[in-house]
Amino acid sequence: MNATFKRRAAQAGAALLAVGLAAGISGCRDSRAAAVDSAAEPEINIIVGGLEKVIYMPAKLSESLGYFEKEGVKVNLLGEQSGATAENALLTGSAQAVVGFYDHTIDLAAKNQCLTSVVQLANIPGEAEVVAASKADTIKSPADFEGKNLGITSLGSSTDFLTQALAGQAGVKNYTPAKVGAGQTFIAAIDNNGIDAGMTTDPTIAQLTESGKGKVLTEMRTEEGTRKALGGLYPAASVYMACDFVQKNPKTVQKLANAFVQTLRYINDHSAAEIAAKMPKEYANGGQALYEKSIKDTKTMFNRDGVIDPEGAKNVLRILDSYSSNVKGKGGSIDLSKTYTTEFVSKVPAQ
Repeated sequence: MNATFKRRAAQAGAALLAVGLAAGISGCRDSRAAAVDSAAEPEINIIVGGLEKVIYMPAKLSESLGYFEKEGVKVNLLGEQSGATAENALLTGSAQAVVGFYDHTIDLAAKNQCLTSVVQLANIPGEAEVVAASKADTIKSPADFEGKNLGITSLGSSTDFLTQALAGQAGVKNYTPAKVGAGQTFIAAIDNNGIDAGMTTDPTIAQLTESGKGKVLTEMRTEEGTRKALGGLYPAASVYMACDFVQKNPKTVQKLANAFVQTLRYINDHSAAEIAAKMPKEYANGGQALYEKSIKDTKTMFNRDGVIDPEGAKNVLRILDSYSSNVKGKGGSIDLSKTYTTEFVSKVPAQ
């Protein structure tokens, strides 16, 4: 039994446990869901798969700009380093929304759980596979992943799904996925030779490339790079929620959609320096100039209107059905129309 198989088995067990927990407290979650829309000031817990990551910047920026408050909804932003952990919080009812990758809605649909993206923040991943500078001469493409240690945030995360896709498309079957998180823990793994390459985001990408410690191997922060790497668009950063919560609390969901779309418009209309000035100072731990660069390198990924690309959604399903151990073989039974909705973003008032 190789290392990859062992890790996948552990991942599957964790997923089953999460689903079991969700089923066990469904009555409690339903009761909580029914009460939110009727509150004078709805309160929502949003799990963010890495508050400091530029790809999830709209969450903290919405708060900083006062858009949640303007909409009359109290939002508690709770940071997690992995989308897999975030989706478990949603399933168990400790959070009502997640800012994370759209592909989790498909991954959970394969386990008969209904999650739906209500605001699509981006139609590309905003990620890159970064190779350690010391390994750049031997790892020149995903075809060279065979036998290598590849960094991901955690098993079952979107970085895991994307790594499986890149390896699978290149015909690579044996590599070791290494849970190294993001930010400083990812950089430390590069420094200590714990990983040969890994999937990560800005500002980590900017810190590695500017310091000379890493080089971008596969670029997915642009539409061109994403199409080249994945054969089409790949809707990624989104605001997703449990379907039953959305159905029972349309007023609250609309408030969230209004706030996030206003933030997307702000991102599209302002410079990286102006955006950085609105973010917490501690997010610029590599220096303000480097943080502004990381925003500039990534900000073009964000949608303006929060609408998902339908063909991109089909591409996500195709990729997961082909290469994800969770979804493979189940794609034909997944109703893609339940994994996202444009109902709320279409009603956001004009600027």
